[in-house]
Amino acid sequence: MSRMSRMSRNSQMSSHTRSTPNTRVDMTNSATLACTTRRGAALAIAISLSAVALGVTGGFNSASSQGTAASAPAAKPAASTAIETFQVDAGHSVTLFRVKHMGAAFFWGRFDSIAGTIRSDSASANGLAFDLSIDINSINTASTQRDNHLKAPDFFSAKEFPTMTFKSTSAKKLDDNFYEVAGDLTMRGVTKPITARVEWTGTADMGMGRRIGFEAIFTVKRSDFGVSYGVDKGALGDDVRVVAALEGVIEK
Repeated sequence: MSRMSRMSRNSQMSSHTRSTPNTRVDMTNSATLACTTRRGAALAIAISLSAVALGVTGGFNSASSQGTAASAPAAKPAASTAIETFQVDAGHSVTLFRVKHMGAAFFWGRFDSIAGTIRSDSASANGLAFDLSIDINSINTASTQRDNHLKAPDFFSAKEFPTMTFKSTSAKKLDDNFYEVAGDLTMRGVTKPITARVEWTGTADMGMGRRIGFEAIFTVKRSDFGVSYGVDKGALGDDVRVVAALEGVIEK
């Protein structure tokens, strides 16, 4: 009996000893899992708290922004949307013309003095209208002799007709910056309808009065206005391209 008891106890001890490593592994895994679970829970809580904090902060910021927007005065527009009148700034405006010489090259000249008004919504150039006058005696081709000939009866007859005028009758917007402007051109006492492609080049106030700019391009047959010298023999072309660069300053 004593021997059998000892064998039984030894067997139990041996069994207990063999099971100890697995038990330790299980305990270690359980401890790790518990730790991971606790960390996960802590992280979830932290994320939740952060979300709440962000939500609260966002709410305050949103409310603050709304309050600021509600209390702040409306921004002043860069340019008026009403139809206004601008006086042509003669010192920064010019009218160029181009005609073919001797059937070969194009020759350019200009009129240095242009006056008149431009009516426009300076924010978008809507409601566009022109009333312009060009001083024929301001013609400039870099040659006094040629200028005097152009002022003579062969061409503009400046003594009898000292000005050339244009008055628009309609303006159609083509796209953001371009317009088709129709109107009456009077040259040498003859009035004819013409159509010009006009570009709105901008508007700004640089401290010397609000300004607006346009550039118009069109072609006329000078013989239609009684200016036909040199046309019959081809010495000078009949088609004249005109480029008018205009800068207007707001009326005070």
